[in-house]
Amino acid sequence: MTTPIRPSSPRQRQEPVRQESLRIINLELVFRHILAATDPISRTELAAATGLTRPTITRIVEDLRAGQLITETGTAHDGRAGRPRVGLTLSDRGPAGLGLDIRADGLAACAVDLTGNVRHLAFAPSPYAGRTADAVLADLARMAGAAIEAIAAESLTVVTATLAVPGPVDAGVVRSAPALGWRDVDAGALLRDATSHLDLPVRVENEANLAALGELYAGGNALSGFVYVSGGLGIGAGIVLDGQLLRGMRGWSGELGHVTVYPDGKPCPCGARGCLHTYASLEAILGGEPVPPGITPDAAILTRADAGEPATLAALETAGTTLGIALSDVLNILDIDTVLLGGSFALLASWLTANARAEIDQRVLTTDWAPVTVRPAILGPDAAVIGAALTSIDQIRQRPATWLLHKASVR
Repeated sequence: MTTPIRPSSPRQRQEPVRQESLRIINLELVFRHILAATDPISRTELAAATGLTRPTITRIVEDLRAGQLITETGTAHDGRAGRPRVGLTLSDRGPAGLGLDIRADGLAACAVDLTGNVRHLAFAPSPYAGRTADAVLADLARMAGAAIEAIAAESLTVVTATLAVPGPVDAGVVRSAPALGWRDVDAGALLRDATSHLDLPVRVENEANLAALGELYAGGNALSGFVYVSGGLGIGAGIVLDGQLLRGMRGWSGELGHVTVYPDGKPCPCGARGCLHTYASLEAILGGEPVPPGITPDAAILTRADAGEPATLAALETAGTTLGIALSDVLNILDIDTVLLGGSFALLASWLTANARAEIDQRVLTTDWAPVTVRPAILGPDAAVIGAALTSIDQIRQRPATWLLHKASVR
């Protein structure tokens, strides 16, 4: 006998909405309209859009202004006759997000304001050979302190730091980052300890996911679905569908570097054989050749390719081919028509794109009707650190009342 499927009962509210909860709901409603507006919006327009009374709008606007979340700017013309109305828009003073990134050629720190503008971006070359996670994260902590000090002079306060790492992350623990030699490293705890004097909340996320979010923000409405491929210490992928990042059940999706391209191929640091990482990572393309001091790995590869070195050209050809093989599986499954080459791959795109596209055209079933675009990412190597900073500030965009409560508590 088949058991009938009955619709689940809607959850019933157990308690009435309290006045404070209603105030927060209305505040966030007004803030979302200001956030979504392409031009400064007036108080009258907010009242019409939200259905709230003018006195309520006035109180909320004053709370948001006092918390440095919005500011008055110029005028808002709503097409009506009479005096132009004062416009409201996001403030570029107040809360800021901090991004930190461990990438192939060093460490990066970035701060963005509430409008999404980059207010600080710093890079420091950093070799990883023989260095512990503690030492690397201590360097990042110093860069975080410098960034916080720099933007404090512009009346900005960092709310959260987000660290981008090349590997799957579980509650701040980097489960596996072969390119760094990390396994089960609690990067969140180590970075919190190193930044304890800054009193800074810390999050840790996969760098390819953060880079994809950075590209999503940068692309505006032009991008709603794409695969972002991050080439650097490892090879990761951030997948965006319908404007949403696909993180997977545990946030571990996108390990493109460990997709098998040749089952009986070279051994990979992850323990498997024939992974894309062993053919297309910067280490694989360099083929064991040393990088001159002061030169980044991708720049060294470009120099050798431009000079026509046969080994480098052959390695780039292999990298492009294997990248196309791995991406074809992803594209066949997800029905996405855009691939963005990011990280160091953005700089090497002219050497990788043709071979990758040739494999995709041959292997992806739908390319006859829906060609796949393969191009460099907009933000280049800075995508992950910018995405990390934007992720940090997005908490305030989603929950502005949290920032207002924080501001009130430190007065």
